[in-house]
Amino acid sequence: MNISPKKLLNQLVVNKKISEADASKYEVDSLQKDISIIDYLHNYTNIERIEIIKAQAEIENINYIDLDKSPIDSQAVGLISESISRRYKIIPYSFDSVNSVIHIATEDPFDQSIIDFLEKKTNKKIILSLADKEQILKMIDLSFSQGLSPEVRDALKEYSPNLNKEINNSNVQLQQAPIAKIVSTILEFSIKGRASDIHIEPEEARTKVRYRIDGILQEKLSLPRTIHEALISRIKILSGMKIDEKRIPQDGRFSYKSIKEEVDLRVSTLPTVFGEKVVMRLLKKTGGIPSLSELGFGGPQLKMLEEAIAKPYGIILITGPTGSGKTTTLYSILSRLNKPTVNIVTLEDPVEYQIAGINQVQINSQAGLTFATGLRAFLRQDPNIILVGEIRDKETTQLAIQAALTGHLVFSTLHTNNAATAIPRLIDLGAESFLIASVLTAILAQRISRKICSYCKATYKAPPEVVENIKTVLGPLFPKKYLSNPVYLSKGKGCEECGKSGYLGRIAIFEILRVTMAINQHILHQDSAEIIEATAKKEGFVRMIEDGYLKVLDGVTTMEEVLRVAET
Repeated sequence: MNISPKKLLNQLVVNKKISEADASKYEVDSLQKDISIIDYLHNYTNIERIEIIKAQAEIENINYIDLDKSPIDSQAVGLISESISRRYKIIPYSFDSVNSVIHIATEDPFDQSIIDFLEKKTNKKIILSLADKEQILKMIDLSFSQGLSPEVRDALKEYSPNLNKEINNSNVQLQQAPIAKIVSTILEFSIKGRASDIHIEPEEARTKVRYRIDGILQEKLSLPRTIHEALISRIKILSGMKIDEKRIPQDGRFSYKSIKEEVDLRVSTLPTVFGEKVVMRLLKKTGGIPSLSELGFGGPQLKMLEEAIAKPYGIILITGPTGSGKTTTLYSILSRLNKPTVNIVTLEDPVEYQIAGINQVQINSQAGLTFATGLRAFLRQDPNIILVGEIRDKETTQLAIQAALTGHLVFSTLHTNNAATAIPRLIDLGAESFLIASVLTAILAQRISRKICSYCKATYKAPPEVVENIKTVLGPLFPKKYLSNPVYLSKGKGCEECGKSGYLGRIAIFEILRVTMAINQHILHQDSAEIIEATAKKEGFVRMIEDGYLKVLDGVTTMEEVLRVAET
């Protein structure tokens, strides 16, 4: 593709990827170095390759595809041989079976000879899209070597659309290699990719597979709709569910041992308009529970938490939305407190990790074992420490307070946005304010943000407006060393280790509200969360957003991540 340097640079200016001054500089530099503007931008600037591709496509008014973020349709890959893909540096990424169209990624979407050749070879319409050469070569290796396509192609040969009805009713077919291989390959990929959840979702024309990696859902695979029923039935058999029951949600569990490690999978099915959706939560059996410092606690916050959990009785609450890591933090605390001289009992829904030396009880509502009935039984089990998975009703709230009043250390979770709002929430749940004041020790609120990838981490000088924003948010917490020195922040460039995302692993950002004498007065007067937080600030309370910004200054995460997860 021959695009004039001026056009390309102007488009990048329009897309706000470079300034006009940069554009002029890059044009002159590329001429002095006697290289094409595209080679110059790739080799001498920090502009992401996909942004250059996008600008080219916009100038020529053609399709472009970011292969790192778009799933590869296994059915499409199966329609073109590996040798042709490698010879012409192309990768099929989508197949429209209704209109018989194959969408193909290439670095030269104007090559009519490729279109003619492939249309003759496949007897289908070919549409070319512009893509990055490096991404194409990576996807060819992934799709034809260790990718999922070979297994899917095997399955497609065995299960054609005409055999679809037979699939639904034949247990023998479900046990056969192709479907079982697809399931195990999906699981292997999730373990290699550090996924916490797998979503298998039926759509009208396909089944998509998404993985939650570092808290973000990423679509990685598209499967033909014809094998959906067989795939779901295979997972149901493994999970001990009824394969003929498709009208109601079901839950199950199974273990899977990969080459690297063994995982427990908690499986949930849900009937949707296009069929059953399956979500599998991966729970690692190996690797242990992270320590409090590994979770992101440090300095005064760690000291505050250690002081709170060292008390022999009282209630400590952990708050945050679903998926904010509350359970992991609770397990880290319990592991710290777990000694032969202490009796710890937990009531969970469900039990996610099994900890040696702790008596863990699974909620079973059908059998009458709820948080309230379990908590009543616990008080007769001579416990020192009690974990109640969640305080969600008046009865559980009152029993938890009763347990703390009778000399037990009680841990639980609550769904609130921040620490201060947990107090009005407890009052809403029917707790008397004078009882809350007498038993509440501390409230911890948290969110999880992605960590910058250590393999491709790079520092850059923070723009003045960003520094000003950090100063405004942190106020007196802004480190004094930056008052006279420039502020440098970090970000991940994107590499093979982090899947080009720039992030690898996760860290929690916290706020800890200690229930002091002054806070107790606010509880007794049933003051608002804002008043409680204002008093706490005077006593050294660090808000979640402030903790996040301090971690940004330490080069652990990025401002974008903190703003994505934390309330401002």
